[in-house]
Amino acid sequence: MKAKLAIIALSSLALFGCDNNEVGDVSLGLFTMKDIKLNHFQDPVVTGVTCHVASIDAKMSLSDPSDSSIACRQTGPITPQMIAKIDKSKSGDVIFKQSKSIFFKHMKVRRIYDPETQTLMYLSYSTKETSGSFKHSLSTVPLWGTQAYVQPNVASEKS
Repeated sequence: MKAKLAIIALSSLALFGCDNNEVGDVSLGLFTMKDIKLNHFQDPVVTGVTCHVASIDAKMSLSDPSDSSIACRQTGPITPQMIAKIDKSKSGDVIFKQSKSIFFKHMKVRRIYDPETQTLMYLSYSTKETSGSFKHSLSTVPLWGTQAYVQPNVASEKS
């Protein structure tokens, strides 16, 4: 019975590691079973934004470390129609989710819009507390210079 559970757990880990958007894999050394995985994904609504996420993959472990970093950039057109479709609430939308453990830990990326600066914020975070902290990382993509940027009305700001 224990052997079957171990096989199921290892199979689940193998499935979690399957990633068709992996663009890099950096070993952390000869005597460790941990690697830094580099993945990319395109924002599903604002398709002119691509994010790259670096996170630890701990082979033969039931849980990957929570540390990750994110960098998002404009890689194509960003239109007013795209911005009109996004959730503009303060909590935004989860646009990417990756399992980091068989114990319900995930790394998520959430898109939040800052209307004052016309900037898209991409927050990468872990759903489980680690060492007294929820690990997170932030990247921003300003709309300045895109079709979606709205020129502020200077005359009404002076009034």
